[in-house]
Amino acid sequence: MASGKQIAEQNLQLFQTWLASKTDADFRQMVSRGVLSRKEMAKECGFAKSALDQNPRIKATLKAVEDGLRDRGILPALEEKLTIDGAAPPMREMGQQRAARDSERLKRLELENASLRAEKDELRRENTNLRAEKDDLKRQLERYAVLEEALSLTGRLPR
Repeated sequence: MASGKQIAEQNLQLFQTWLASKTDADFRQMVSRGVLSRKEMAKECGFAKSALDQNPRIKATLKAVEDGLRDRGILPALEEKLTIDGAAPPMREMGQQRAARDSERLKRLELENASLRAEKDELRRENTNLRAEKDDLKRQLERYAVLEEALSLTGRLPR
């Protein structure tokens, strides 16, 4: 069985052979989140993805390759981390983001709810008005029915 150093050397040889076989177009297809896809590289080389991070020689070679690809414009430039007085910029907590999003959603839903309540009240008023009109028309119809009956009994219907 091979020792750890021998396996590391074999993996380095596999990685260097794999690098030599790739063109810029191949590297462009492997870009993921601004770097070369580690998962895809390890799969094509035939070793575990952890070898890319744990083997210092592979790690250094990969960094040099990615820097060269950045210089040639194949990989996007790395973003500089903004520092304020030597400290990392304060990040918004996920809880604050969620609370802000929930607050906006709550305001929107409350406005929609108020709008729907106003519309419901307006429709109720219209319904009440329509019922009153209907009752008025019923009374008028009954009155005219009585008049018609009286006229028909007396024989004074216009022809």
